[in-house]
Amino acid sequence: MAEAAGGAHATDGGRAGHGGREGRAGPRIDRRALTEAVRFTSDLIRIDTTNRGGGDCRERPAAEYVAGCLADAGLEPVLLEKDPGRTNVVARVPGEDRSADALLVHGHLDVVPADPAGWSTHPFSGEVRDGAVWGRGAIDMKNMDAMVLATVRAWARAGVRPPRDIVLAFTADEEDTGEPGSAYLAEKHAGLFEGCTVAIGESGGYTFHADGGLRLYPVAAGERGTAWLKLTARGVAGHGSKINRRNAVVNLAAAVTRIGGHRWPVRLVPTVRAALREIARVQGVPVDLDDPELDVDGLLDKLGRSAALVAATVRNSSNPTQLEAGYKVNVVPGVAVARVDGRTLPGTEEEFRATMDLLTGPDVDWELCHGEPGLAAPVDAPVFDRMRAALERFDPQACVVPFCMSGGTDAKQFARLGVSGYGFSPVRLPEGYDYQAMFHGVDERVPVEGLHFGVRVLDHFLMDGVLTEDQAGTFSEEG
Repeated sequence: MAEAAGGAHATDGGRAGHGGREGRAGPRIDRRALTEAVRFTSDLIRIDTTNRGGGDCRERPAAEYVAGCLADAGLEPVLLEKDPGRTNVVARVPGEDRSADALLVHGHLDVVPADPAGWSTHPFSGEVRDGAVWGRGAIDMKNMDAMVLATVRAWARAGVRPPRDIVLAFTADEEDTGEPGSAYLAEKHAGLFEGCTVAIGESGGYTFHADGGLRLYPVAAGERGTAWLKLTARGVAGHGSKINRRNAVVNLAAAVTRIGGHRWPVRLVPTVRAALREIARVQGVPVDLDDPELDVDGLLDKLGRSAALVAATVRNSSNPTQLEAGYKVNVVPGVAVARVDGRTLPGTEEEFRATMDLLTGPDVDWELCHGEPGLAAPVDAPVFDRMRAALERFDPQACVVPFCMSGGTDAKQFARLGVSGYGFSPVRLPEGYDYQAMFHGVDERVPVEGLHFGVRVLDHFLMDGVLTEDQAGTFSEEG
């Protein structure tokens, strides 16, 4: 495998072919591919890539594992680092038509911390039991990394190529700022993504069990922007026993209370409008989104369980998350600091800033520590239709709907290269499985059959829906 560290440019990005016959006939996704998807998920979970923020993470062992899997498939993965140990992997799968627009498939290698005390199995065990793979990253998002590896390795065994180049990127630091990960790749190694116009990553294409037995499959066509803030209140230090009218803690607490209690106004951006319209349609709920008297919160109540897909994205949000002040109980500190996780819908950034000026007031300053704009991708594009068709192929009762993610992904950084990003990491889930609760939650796990489903869907989508003889006319018990 090739390697470029410390900012050195890789020039080719792994354009070597698979070898063997070309074309898309013959079996692709075999039993080995399904087994590998499970094994790779388990193995990657066992590689602890906990990201505690501030640079405290080391993805390199996972990156080397991924690179080895890709090299075994005849690809030429490139390892890239901005900072030691913060390793990214990029490889290009050559397509039949090298002049066609390329497609980017990206997934991150880092995970958020997990306290074993709250888990029923160790979060880095990768244990396979009760029909699922358990551990931190099982959903967010080592499962997708594993499914991608299993898919391209199956292509190599079958001697087939996708219709266009597929660029694979396994990134560092998505769970923090992304600076040594996707941002570094987009800024310093843009040539590796030459020709890419569309990308898929987390998180969409999963089963959402709605009221009435409906199986929705939300595909993300947008993301709220990120606005991580630092609030600073300055006052006069003094003895804790004295009256202090310029207490930094009091001023900060007042600002934090205002921010936490603020109810942001409804702002229906195009992606959210498309989500509301389609979800309401499949559930038989009449709605006129152009009605000036529309009660959006009332509409969400009518959507029942499905409201969870859009409730967080009809408005901006600002959640205070950290407080720092003082060093001794009998000393009034001169400075107090808070941090706020702000999320903004596309086009609302100026409104967000003006609102923060009002909420913080004259006694508290605020600054943007990390910011990324919101994203929107077209829901009427052919690529969305291909994602829909792939999901419906392996779940004929699937109702595919667009939605806007409440958080953010590496798609924001790749958007700097003109790449439209979609959340599409398919997995079929049983009734009662709370997908969203798995993100950063305890007992994170992914069903084995869900992984099998995901590999088949990814293959079908990336191969433009061309069936092989073993796929035609049948659906497997795994989906």
